[in-house]
Amino acid sequence: MYTTEALDMKETTDAAFDPATFLANAGVGRRIVRLKAREAFFSQADDANCIFYLQSGRVKLTVVSEQGKEATITLLSAGEFIGEESIAAVAGLRMATATAVIACTALRIERAEMIRVMHEEHTFSDLFLSFLLARSMRIQADLVDQLFNSSEKRLARILLLMAEFGRPGEPEMLIPQITQETLAEMIGTTRSRVSFFMNRFRKMGFIEYNGRIRVHKSLLNVVLHDQLPEHNAVSASILIDKKDQTKQIRQKKVIVSKTAQNE
Repeated sequence: MYTTEALDMKETTDAAFDPATFLANAGVGRRIVRLKAREAFFSQADDANCIFYLQSGRVKLTVVSEQGKEATITLLSAGEFIGEESIAAVAGLRMATATAVIACTALRIERAEMIRVMHEEHTFSDLFLSFLLARSMRIQADLVDQLFNSSEKRLARILLLMAEFGRPGEPEMLIPQITQETLAEMIGTTRSRVSFFMNRFRKMGFIEYNGRIRVHKSLLNVVLHDQLPEHNAVSASILIDKKDQTKQIRQKKVIVSKTAQNE
């Protein structure tokens, strides 16, 4: 189970509310938690009684069918919320399992505190609404991708997303360690097909891998080869509206910077 840090009871009630400060520090109704790789934030069917804000690390969401088959839904990165279903009108059960892919640090916010701050602080509710809209666009893009794109393009897109492609000025990145089985689950194909496409991408110079995968920006050519329905999937997920994307990146950098100062 994850470890927690002592609460910092110093609340800046007399100062203007700052979402970045709120999400970077422990306080009343919230605490910092640290998880090792493969530890779970929560499991499917657990009570949805809190929400997490991921300060650092990568997390995967998985679901298990009644027959016991597991599927990976998506991967989350720093600056995203986990378990937002907990603030529904009627609190229910978790619909998925959230597991740390690498070591993670997150802010656990109790349901009541999350609802309170959303009602009382409009700057925070605006930030959370932006997150929900971006998540909704991502889900729609995933569906379009699954319906219209070939498995090869779906693999290219998921690798670009894992590398957080599209951030202004960001270098080519090593993505977290992930198995070909997991990639196959995420794009709806077999492991042998993933292996075939990965070898092709490597031969074409789109990726490098020796234990971990380095994604080159040239891989985008695979996704943008045809400007058909799949182009909409890219626009809605990887290349979100430039203004919105820049705003989200700026917000994430401020929060991550404040988190680092407190460590």
